[in-house]
Amino acid sequence: MLRDGPVVQSPYGAAPGKKPGLRACLTLMLGAGILCATAFGAPASGSKSTGAQAKEAAPGDFIGTEACAGCHEEVAKKFSSNPHTKIAEMHGKAGITCEGCHGPGRAHVEGGGDVTKIFDPAKASPKDVDKTCLGCHAGAHPNFDRSPHAKANVGCISCHSIHGSKEDALLKAPQPTLCFQCHSDTKSAFNMPFHHKVNEGLIQCSDCHDPHGTFGANNVKTTADQNAVCTKCHTETRGPFVYEHAAVKAEGCVGCHTPHGSQNARLLNMPNVNQLCNQCHNPVAQGSVHGVSAGSNSFQPCVDCHVSIHGSNMNAAFLR
Repeated sequence: MLRDGPVVQSPYGAAPGKKPGLRACLTLMLGAGILCATAFGAPASGSKSTGAQAKEAAPGDFIGTEACAGCHEEVAKKFSSNPHTKIAEMHGKAGITCEGCHGPGRAHVEGGGDVTKIFDPAKASPKDVDKTCLGCHAGAHPNFDRSPHAKANVGCISCHSIHGSKEDALLKAPQPTLCFQCHSDTKSAFNMPFHHKVNEGLIQCSDCHDPHGTFGANNVKTTADQNAVCTKCHTETRGPFVYEHAAVKAEGCVGCHTPHGSQNARLLNMPNVNQLCNQCHNPVAQGSVHGVSAGSNSFQPCVDCHVSIHGSNMNAAFLR
């Protein structure tokens, strides 16, 4: 016979006839934590990108590119050869148009050109502009937010002229001129006696660097074998080799070479190759046939005998 009333299963999984107790409290705390995390993680009002605005806008809020061209004729002329326009034409004029970046334009037009009712990248913060561009380009540039450029507020339109440019990728100026506007310290390296042929137009900054961000230092392109940034051109050093030089695998190419430019032949970090080798091989040279004391620079260079210094398939000492 029941004396304490009917037994009801607790919604929190407590035993029949028992108070929810600790399990119920923990469940409530967990639910509250999830709600707080959701609230703090939600974007603040007013920070929506034009892509988000476009999704929320009604179809009638869009007026079409032709209406924009009525006032912005000069911009519309330049935009005719723009890659964004070509994308729109490929999708039956349903792709990237003026309102794809600036947001729905009806309120702007009906307000007599009220600039507060349209997104103007020229007056917006770099973060808001980048958010708009990454609405489409996030797949191609997933690391931009963590890049040194983004952290320094160097946004998309700092380098790209969206409405029109004669340069590839809508750049405001050709490489390396565009890069040297900020990286003047690197510009001087390409005037060294030995340098990569960037000024001559043989290679470009973006052949080695990804300005939109990587996991490497200085935006150097990320590859499975980091030396591949260099060996894609310097194929004779690529390998794989039966006998590998440990320095190549450990420090990589920059352990011995300065990539931009140097006063030393072969872009070496030191003017004398024996000094460079003796940084690691000093105990080998000491008191041996290789030299005297700490390694003599008056003898023939190390690479006269150790010719396969990047790696060898024949000899563990990289001898010829």
